[in-house]
Amino acid sequence: MKINQLLEGAKQELIKNNIEDASMVARILLQYVFNMTRTELLRKDTQEVEEEQKKQYQKLLQQIIEGKPLQYIIKQQEFYGLPFYVDENVLIPQPDTEILVEEVLHIATKENKKEILDLGTGSGCIGISLARYLKNARITVSDVSKKALEIAEKNSKQNQVIEKITFVSSNLFEKIEKTFDIIVSNPPYIETNVISTLSKQVQQEPHIALDGGKDGLSFYRIILNEAPKYLKEKGYLCMEIGYDQREKVMELAQKTGNYKKVEAKQDLSGNDRIIVCQK
Repeated sequence: MKINQLLEGAKQELIKNNIEDASMVARILLQYVFNMTRTELLRKDTQEVEEEQKKQYQKLLQQIIEGKPLQYIIKQQEFYGLPFYVDENVLIPQPDTEILVEEVLHIATKENKKEILDLGTGSGCIGISLARYLKNARITVSDVSKKALEIAEKNSKQNQVIEKITFVSSNLFEKIEKTFDIIVSNPPYIETNVISTLSKQVQQEPHIALDGGKDGLSFYRIILNEAPKYLKEKGYLCMEIGYDQREKVMELAQKTGNYKKVEAKQDLSGNDRIIVCQK
């Protein structure tokens, strides 16, 4: 069997099992198993496949069909133009979250904000992207999961920003001891009883990073109430939200009486994606 035949068969199998982006998934998995770049794969597509490689590829393909995300197999996801190691201990970074990074970069650059806290960092994708693209920023990343913090540290080394980052093992603000110009967070915001209705792939991700409580707002209540103690004067709190949570989160923010300005911003698809509060 040739590489192009194996690839086509895998694509059809993924389509049959309703896997999104079947062609891309089949190709990336093949690149991973064969340890080839996309260009090499195209150049050698009529090359014969060794039986051992074919077996390994088909075994991993079956894992994807059964619901394992591709990123957890290849242990990688790109975010904001940077490579990140991911495994089952952290959420897979999503393109929608890049809007949050974009907004923090804009505020930090425009107002010369340097001290930033990434609360509930997971893979570190937000804090590390900020460290990479903000010259003089000092980033603190925190998470309740020690395994997540280890992954964030690994990613900060990979992206050459470890000297700009402080790692804190903390359940939300519990062990945070200083104040910041900006606090950024992508907290769990899915309603508890909705998680079981999500795709098999999403259900493989750590529930602790998905479950936002009965109404999906548990973490917003805590963060909105606690954040002002850890924000400098005129500091900003920037958070990702679910597409249908804009009004509820804005109302929670305004009810605290802690913020002089509360705004919502949309992602590239026109969905409400982030809330920005200024102390």
